[in-house]
Amino acid sequence: MCGIVGYVGRQDALPILIAGLHRLEYRGYDSSGVAVMTRGGLKIHKAAGKIRQMEGTLPRRLKGTVGIAHTRWATHGEPNDANAHPHGDCTGQIAVVHNGIIENAAQLRAELEAKGHVFRSDTDTEVLAHLIEAFGGELDQAVRQALSVIQGTYGIAVIDARQPDRIVAARNGSPVVIGLGDKEMFIASDVAALVRYTEQVVYLDDREVAVLDAGGYRTVTLDDQPTSKAPATIQWGHEAYDRGDHEHYMLKEILEQPEACERTLKGRLDLQFNTAHLGGLNLTPRDLLDIKRVKILGCGSAFYSGIGGAHLIESLTRVPADAEAASEFRYRNPVIEKDCLYIAVSQSGETADTLAAVHEVQRKGGRVLGIVNVVGSSIARACDGGIYMHAGPEVSVASTKTFTCTLVAFALLALYLGRIRDLSPAHGKRLIDALHRLPDQMREILRNADQVRAVARKYAGRANAFFIGRANGYPVALEGAQKLKEIAYVHAEAYPASELKHGPLALICPETPTFVLLPRDHLYEKSLSSLEEVRARRGPVIAVTQAGDERLPGKVDDILVVPPSEDELNPVLLTIPLQLIAYYAAVELGRDVDQPRNLAKSVTVE
Repeated sequence: MCGIVGYVGRQDALPILIAGLHRLEYRGYDSSGVAVMTRGGLKIHKAAGKIRQMEGTLPRRLKGTVGIAHTRWATHGEPNDANAHPHGDCTGQIAVVHNGIIENAAQLRAELEAKGHVFRSDTDTEVLAHLIEAFGGELDQAVRQALSVIQGTYGIAVIDARQPDRIVAARNGSPVVIGLGDKEMFIASDVAALVRYTEQVVYLDDREVAVLDAGGYRTVTLDDQPTSKAPATIQWGHEAYDRGDHEHYMLKEILEQPEACERTLKGRLDLQFNTAHLGGLNLTPRDLLDIKRVKILGCGSAFYSGIGGAHLIESLTRVPADAEAASEFRYRNPVIEKDCLYIAVSQSGETADTLAAVHEVQRKGGRVLGIVNVVGSSIARACDGGIYMHAGPEVSVASTKTFTCTLVAFALLALYLGRIRDLSPAHGKRLIDALHRLPDQMREILRNADQVRAVARKYAGRANAFFIGRANGYPVALEGAQKLKEIAYVHAEAYPASELKHGPLALICPETPTFVLLPRDHLYEKSLSSLEEVRARRGPVIAVTQAGDERLPGKVDDILVVPPSEDELNPVLLTIPLQLIAYYAAVELGRDVDQPRNLAKSVTVE
């Protein structure tokens, strides 16, 4: 959450900072600000609201070749002008932007106020500016001293008018990326802000500090020991981050799912042995045969995909598997088993709760694989191996293509583990053939988007909605409800279809639509029974199903049809109509689709 951009070089810094902020606005959009080193000294401008509002407050001339900027998702202090970043010290010489949370901020603030420091905001970040002021001396040394007394997470960039040719940056639990240019350097919390200017980047590690000037950079540990960094090449060009002709990024990303699925599958299907190629696991078949259980960890949509992944793995490998919210995992002092394989799932690879869970498992001797989308991300680098989705950049706050690509990645992993164990070549071929068909089946669903739009408009004004599904349909129901809540602000709940009669049925009424996940699998008739329970209470029913049952039109109010697939892969296809339902409902209700209220894309705080 929150976005950081910085520039030092020969160009005018402000346009680069503003362009970078717009690239990062999906990470936070409560307020924003810039600090530029001008001939007249350090100038800070900031404002509550979207970046466009802050831009409107900028003076006509704000020239300088060094600057930092920030777009915020509020943690400490409400979104207002005073709490917007950058934050300064008492002298007006220092400016700081910060992602993360300083856990001992209240104590440090009291100590600093007792020494005469005057605070102008309610944020934890301002403590850093005053600490750096208090330590004084060379900027990088003062930053390291300040960071040595704080507790918590941070990704920061700092400038000082007394040393106007440099930026000092540091990270601990919140990402910081250095962009390498020709006699210019960039810094950001996400490569999205850098792709227009460079292809070469360096990722800071935890408790590492960087000093940047126009000629280059150097990195050290908090105790001033030099470190060596190897540059990496950015995977995607700036075009991948553009919205193109689409009204919203979310719609663009929904429509990109067939191609994203093809990238997830590319080079990973072994037709000779009817299995998957997954060289990045860094585990031998012998290692995998020793596994007695699988535990999947994720948050939000990643957690829901983990529930689907656990179902796939258990079904195809006969190894017990389950999913747990990473945000709760480490707080219950979990028992880590040496014969359990842990899998961390995160679109961004920066989700703080999931990263903390990875560290907890590893601290206790467990092995963790990652399923992530962003190459070089914190979780990707922390894990012992894993699978990159290669879904491409996802800018809209609501996950769409990364959710379906995660399900596909789990299908590959389950196929691989299954073929090592008892899954027959014939069953392996059955799944490979179905995986090959997936992208075109996705395209078929998307060609019928107008039908989904009509259904979304029909129910958009309802205050509540239910989503139900059995077995591997349940995580799809969870994701469908999540999407409707996130972007349309419609209260929605998901339940296993079999649980409907154990309480939630009391809320069924003519005003509350129920979306029923109804694949033509071995549980189809049982799911029909749940549908009848809703219908008997005069609740509107929308079935997301496969064609072939002539009885169905008389039992439901609306039908959304997806192509037939193998049972294991039905969730991938059933998800897409629900994404479109949420999208078109949000548009109908006039919501901010790509930047829903109170949310941000990459959750880098606990």
